[in-house]
Amino acid sequence: MTDAEWQLINPLLPPPACTQPSGGRPEKHDRRDVVDGIRYLVDNGIKWRALPVDFGIPWRTLFDYFQRWAAAGVVTHIRDQLHQQVREREGKNPRSVTVILDSQSVKGAETVGPATRGYDAGRKINGCKRHLAVDTRGLTVAVMVTPADLHDGPAARDFLFRLRLAHPEITLAWADSAYGGQLVDFAHTFLDLTLRTVARPKGQKGFQVLPKRWVVERAISWIMRARRNVRDYERLPQHSEAHLAWTSITLMTRRLTRPLKKRSAPAPSPQAPPPPVRIRARPRGIRLSPATA
Repeated sequence: MTDAEWQLINPLLPPPACTQPSGGRPEKHDRRDVVDGIRYLVDNGIKWRALPVDFGIPWRTLFDYFQRWAAAGVVTHIRDQLHQQVREREGKNPRSVTVILDSQSVKGAETVGPATRGYDAGRKINGCKRHLAVDTRGLTVAVMVTPADLHDGPAARDFLFRLRLAHPEITLAWADSAYGGQLVDFAHTFLDLTLRTVARPKGQKGFQVLPKRWVVERAISWIMRARRNVRDYERLPQHSEAHLAWTSITLMTRRLTRPLKKRSAPAPSPQAPPPPVRIRARPRGIRLSPATA
């Protein structure tokens, strides 16, 4: 991380236990090195045991930080706070009221147990399925990981319920046709949430950009740039969700520390030149001398 990125993350981390009234041992390793190690692992897709010794942290200690912060909701809190800062910086409402939903099936490695994996017959993938909710800027609002054999409709009930509890300000959600049917009535009746679907045009062949849905497709491509997210290696779905959250955190800290592009004023529209003004010459009076007169 750069110094500017660390200044964004440091205030959002929980205070050390040694500074609390309950007391605790002082932390041996610098928290900046801990965050750098986790981000390095997620971005490069290495194993925990393959952590470079340059960080000066044993891999078990780093994994312990990763696990405790994920279970305590620290990673989700950092992601949500950075999300609000990005929207405020871009002149938007800090809390988004509109989200776009979609799912992605990812192959699971041999480290994933049979209890947390499944076979997606439609996409022919044996692994997990990620359910994402992003705002209109493509930033992650919520994520849930389930076995790949769970259909989008039943999984979306739980996902929308979690989304409603964590973000009560959301009123509109866009999704594909797999989220239609009874799920629309469920969202409206029990969650007071408007769910609208974007269907593919009839006779579509090949890839075509669809309105609203292209935003979440772009967000998935951002997530897949982190090599740890290309395949699922985690035994617990909560750890997979934490890896996705750290990817979003890295994306947003880089966006916040990047110089904001100034919007150039629109060029004035060309106007037709005014018609030339014709000046009529006044007739001159001729004076005659008295002799001539």
